[in-house]
Amino acid sequence: MDKLDETKPDLQASLREIGRVLVRLWWQFFDWLAVVSRKQLALVLFLVFVAASFIFRDPAPLIPLIITVIIIKILAGGKRRAELTASWATARADTEQLERSLLEARMEALQAQIEPHFLFNTLSSIDQLIQTDPPRASKMQQSLIRYLRSAMPQMRDGSRPSLGQQVALSSAFLEIMEVRMEERLQPAVNVPEGLKSAIFPSMMLQTLVENAIKHGLEPKAEGGKLIIAAEIRDGLLEVSVSDSGMGFAPKSAGGVGLANIRERLKVLYGGKAELVILVPLEGGTRATIRVPYEVAPVAAEANRT
Repeated sequence: MDKLDETKPDLQASLREIGRVLVRLWWQFFDWLAVVSRKQLALVLFLVFVAASFIFRDPAPLIPLIITVIIIKILAGGKRRAELTASWATARADTEQLERSLLEARMEALQAQIEPHFLFNTLSSIDQLIQTDPPRASKMQQSLIRYLRSAMPQMRDGSRPSLGQQVALSSAFLEIMEVRMEERLQPAVNVPEGLKSAIFPSMMLQTLVENAIKHGLEPKAEGGKLIIAAEIRDGLLEVSVSDSGMGFAPKSAGGVGLANIRERLKVLYGGKAELVILVPLEGGTRATIRVPYEVAPVAAEANRT
């Protein structure tokens, strides 16, 4: 009697474990039944029926089981399939959110390479002017302060900037450079008002303008023209910076800046965007960024209202 009492808990535990295994197998079978196509199910049942005919000679006892499987597939399969589809969609959304977070982190790392680059060059120019022309250094410093007050919030903002914002930033930068280069710099902005609401990646236009001055116009004794232009061509937004400077030198011009632009375009648009560098017959350099044309959400909403 005592031995029977001692073995009873073990027997109950074993039965519970067998029950859990059976329940798990049942739900696995139920999930498979929910997602398998009717053609595949019919093929499986046919093969089971044929196999049973060879093994047991009389497969008739399997017929109620086959009918039960078909009824479950018809009645409960759709609901369970919808639940599984919703579960997979949730998992996919979580994965996409993780991918977006990684992309944002990567973009922040790329942009972090740009900000110190611009600030270092501008502060270096101010430092040089302090020694040679203090009044102009003071004017440039004031321009830089105004630039940073408007630029820093945009650079830190996670929203997608518009072309108008980027043109405004580059125009402020050109004001700074005009103080430094005086009549040697002749800037012009030919961007239609209607295109300023288009989405355009942050700091890319600024990098092209900075490169045009640093590698094209500053080394040239008489300086020259710098033109910012934009247009729509074949459904793409083309934003270009042309200068009449020294011309493009692949080993020195652009450097990290151009590589950074190409990397960011690849991350943002895949193969749908590009940076093209051309050397016009009349000299100088023309750098063009092509991206899919897309109106900023705020502007699009304003146009609808």
